[in-house]
Amino acid sequence: MRAAHTALLLAALTGCPDGTERPPNFIVILCDNLGYGDTEPFGSTLHRTPHLSRMAREGRKLTHFYASAGVCTPSRASLLTGCYAQRVGLHVTPRDGHVLRPVSPYGINPDEETVAEILRERGYATALVGKWHLGDQPEFLPTRHGFDSYFGIPYSDDMTRERGQGLERFQGHRWPPLPLMENETVIEAPVDRNLLTGRYTERSLEFIEANRDRPFFLLLSHAMPGSERVPFASETFRGRSLNGAWGDAVEELDWSTGQVLDKLVATGLDARTLVFWTSDNGAPLAADPSSPARGSNLPLHGRGYTTAEGAFRVPAIAWWPGTVPAGSETAALTSMLDLLPTLLSISGQSVSTDRAIDGMDIRDALLGHGEARSPRQNLYYYFEDRLQAVRSGPWKLFVALEEPGPRHPHFERGGPDGPALFNVVDDPGCLRDFAADRPDVVAQLNAIADEARSELGDQGHPGSGQRPPGTVDSPTPVILQP
Repeated sequence: MRAAHTALLLAALTGCPDGTERPPNFIVILCDNLGYGDTEPFGSTLHRTPHLSRMAREGRKLTHFYASAGVCTPSRASLLTGCYAQRVGLHVTPRDGHVLRPVSPYGINPDEETVAEILRERGYATALVGKWHLGDQPEFLPTRHGFDSYFGIPYSDDMTRERGQGLERFQGHRWPPLPLMENETVIEAPVDRNLLTGRYTERSLEFIEANRDRPFFLLLSHAMPGSERVPFASETFRGRSLNGAWGDAVEELDWSTGQVLDKLVATGLDARTLVFWTSDNGAPLAADPSSPARGSNLPLHGRGYTTAEGAFRVPAIAWWPGTVPAGSETAALTSMLDLLPTLLSISGQSVSTDRAIDGMDIRDALLGHGEARSPRQNLYYYFEDRLQAVRSGPWKLFVALEEPGPRHPHFERGGPDGPALFNVVDDPGCLRDFAADRPDVVAQLNAIADEARSELGDQGHPGSGQRPPGTVDSPTPVILQP
C-alpha cells in the first residue's frame, strides 16, 4: 500500500491533504456484460431505462468508448491500472485462461498502482461495492489495492460451487459456494444473487452519505446482467420487462443508477460529483444473435468475449451537472484505459512516471472542453495473448493470422486468413471489407500492430513492456467465517 498517513490526517480535517480546495468526487458505475444496444440512450426500444435516459439528457454520451478487452478480468484490470491487461499480466494465465477463476494463484500484482491507491493518497475515501475479479487471495483483494472498504463478490456470478464441478482444468472441485465478502471476510455463502443489485445500491448510498463532507471515489461494480444464461433480479423487477430475465436485470440496473443520482441531488453533491456509467464488455448474445435474450450490441457487429466491435465498444455516459454539458455526446475515441489518468487530472494530480501506462487524459472529450478531442489515436484488440485487430481513426483492421484463433469474429478455421478492414464510424456493423481497396490503410494499421506486438507481445512472444501478475504459492478457497 502507498497510503500516506500524514495526508490522510489532513484530509480528515480539510477534505484535501494540503488544505486546498476540495477536489470533486468520482463515482464509476460498471455493469457486467451489458451490451451497447441494451439501454434507451443507446437505441433500445425493448428495455425501459428512464434513469439512464435522464442521465444522458443531463450529461454526455460517449459513443466510441471502449473496454480494453472483450472479457471482464482484463477490462477491470485496465480500469484500475490504466494499462492493457497484457502489460500487467492479467490477460491470460496458464491455470485460468482469459479470466481469473476461484482459488487462482494469480491476481493483480501488489506492485501495480491503482486509481484507488492514488486517490486515497490525495485524501479520498475509497470504496468498491460489487464484483472484483482481480484475484480472490488476500494479497489481491480490493482492500490491499487502495480501497478503504469492500462489499461484494470476488469474481463472476456464475463461478459457483455447482458450476465448478467437472471443470478439472480450473480445479473446479475446490470452488466454494459463491461468497459475499465484507472487506476480507466472507459473510455469506452462497449469496442470493437475486438481491445483489439492491444490496449493492443500498451500500453505495450509505457510503455517499457517510462521506458527504470529504472527497470520495466509489466504484459500484455490478454483477448483472452477468454471466449466467438466466440473469438475476429482485422480486420487484422479476417478470416486469419485455425481455425476460435479461431485461429484468437491465431495468433494475437502471433503477440503481437513478438511486445514486437522486442521492447526490438530495445531499447537494451533484455539482461536485462526476458519475461515469459504463459496462466492462459487450453482451455475450444468445446462440441466435438476433434474439435479445442475452443482450444486444446493435448496431455493432458481433458478440462479447471476442474482438468484435460489439465486444469492445461499450455504452458510456458522463454526468456532472454544471460541468459536463447537458444533452451532449462525443464520438471521440476513448477507452477504459483512460479513466485513471483522466480522474487524476480532474482531481489535480498527475500520473506517476515511474512505470508505463496506456491510458491518456481525455478530460477535454469527457467534459466537452474546446474542440473536445481525444488524444487517443489507436486501440489494440487482443484475445488473450493474440493481437487480432487494431483501430486508428475510423479504421479497424483485423490483422492476417497464421492460424485464426478462438472466437475470432471474422475469420473461420479453413477460411480466409485476412486481413479485413472496416470503417467502424460509417459502418459499425462491419459489413463492407475495404482491405482490397485500401492497401495504404492496411499498411498503416499493420505498422501500428507491429508497435503493439513489440510492446505488449503476441501469440506467445513477450513484449518489452510487459510486467508479471501477482502470484501466491498455495491458494486456498475463500470460506464463510464461523
